[in-house]
Amino acid sequence: MTIGPDRSNGSFVQSLDKGLAVIRAFSRSQPRLRLTDVARETGLTRAAARRFLLTLETLGYVGSDGHQFYLRPRVLELGYAFLSSFGVVEIAQDHLEQLAAELHESCSASVLDGHDITYVARASTNRIMTIALSVGTRLPAYATSMGRVLLAAQSPDDLDRFLATVKLEPLTRGTITDPEALRAVVGQVRAQGWSIVDQELEDGVRSVAVAVHDARGAVVAAINTSAHAARVPLRRLQKEFLPLLRRTGAAIDADLRSVR
Repeated sequence: MTIGPDRSNGSFVQSLDKGLAVIRAFSRSQPRLRLTDVARETGLTRAAARRFLLTLETLGYVGSDGHQFYLRPRVLELGYAFLSSFGVVEIAQDHLEQLAAELHESCSASVLDGHDITYVARASTNRIMTIALSVGTRLPAYATSMGRVLLAAQSPDDLDRFLATVKLEPLTRGTITDPEALRAVVGQVRAQGWSIVDQELEDGVRSVAVAVHDARGAVVAAINTSAHAARVPLRRLQKEFLPLLRRTGAAIDADLRSVR
């Protein structure tokens, strides 16, 4: 697992890093940015930010109304290249939709990317979080059921690096913010093969997750289902939802083995 780029490496291309930082400056909450906004978000000078924005505009990834910049649909090509080559996405989507219809709850798949998980597939039946979840959404791995499943699959050295560099913020009153306490929880997840997170990411939301494996048995993603705490007790989440989630995970694993 790579926590961050090794900028001391002689092969590191700083201009590419800065160009991608400009793209990442845009978000759901900041879909349109002025030049000064981009410079502030990326740490670039106004002149450098302008050069990158104009280059991206020429390439068709960024648009401008003369005052503000915004991402254009072509930027989706960057993510699609990954999704189209990541076989688990297409396979998982059908299974997640079946599970969501059976449970009447939203189901998702994600991968680990640094300190976060990134959603790569989702079957949504309702909205129980204040955050609008969709493919591409990033959430902190330490406070999510899928994140803990994925962390449990990391090597001891990678987990050490994660715990040494991640900022464990209290997202709710129940969020685990002690590195050693999180290490213990991840160890328990590794031993039992699943994770339940109860209102650590957001009050009123609990979820359960299991891993997805490739043909070699390596963990390549995690899937989960989430529910409102007032509607689904923890016991039901474990006794009813978990077996169905495990069944779905096993079905995805079997499909992944068959296409290799």
